[in-house]
Amino acid sequence: MKSLKNIILATLLFSAALCSTASAVEVSGSAYAGFYDKYLWRGFDLSGSEPVMQGGVDLSAGSFTLSYWTNMQLTSDEGMKAGDTTETDIVIDYSTDLSDMVSMSVGNIFYQLDGAPDTNELYLSLGLNTMLSPTFTMYYDWDEAEETGLFYTADISHSIDLAESLSLGMGALVSYSQSSEYGIGDDYDDLHNYELSTSLDYDINDAYSISASFLFSEGISDEARDNIDSEMVSGVSVAFSF
Repeated sequence: MKSLKNIILATLLFSAALCSTASAVEVSGSAYAGFYDKYLWRGFDLSGSEPVMQGGVDLSAGSFTLSYWTNMQLTSDEGMKAGDTTETDIVIDYSTDLSDMVSMSVGNIFYQLDGAPDTNELYLSLGLNTMLSPTFTMYYDWDEAEETGLFYTADISHSIDLAESLSLGMGALVSYSQSSEYGIGDDYDDLHNYELSTSLDYDINDAYSISASFLFSEGISDEARDNIDSEMVSGVSVAFSF
């Protein structure tokens, strides 16, 4: 019942925002699906090192975006069966440029989880429209977190054109946990993990694209290393824009 109420609330909020601006803006979107050798979230292996399929849809109108994302287990692991949908997220986002140099995103993520309480997480992100696109994001689990429920990330990214329609993406991220792990790991206030990522992206045409990606994650503090291992995840995805 809680899941249904949150999905309905998300849809109503986005619909209200869309209706208020429908005469002035166009609706655009994308749909995507990919296969990955595991599901890694903030350094935690949430699929028992088993492969998963992930997909979603984004719908945007003006500065607002409504997103649906889901993760499906492809092979069985202890407590998870092949074909199980282990997580579904509903995200409402508002993004805008505060100036020529500074952009902002604010929104809410509703996590519908299999085997753990559903929860909600607010986020605020500030980015600089400059070299390496540095971005700082603060997340606040206001629903199910047992303690403070805050999580912070700082990241940079860059893309290099290798050929026509082919580009190489690179990224780096560090995170800090402020008693944020409500049921996955221990509560602590310290540096959490760092991530290094790369992707090879090819635009098939104006609508379709394909991407191969790789990410390495490792705990930074002693507390983090007691909760997460060094992990790697790779995958391939296809996207359709409309």
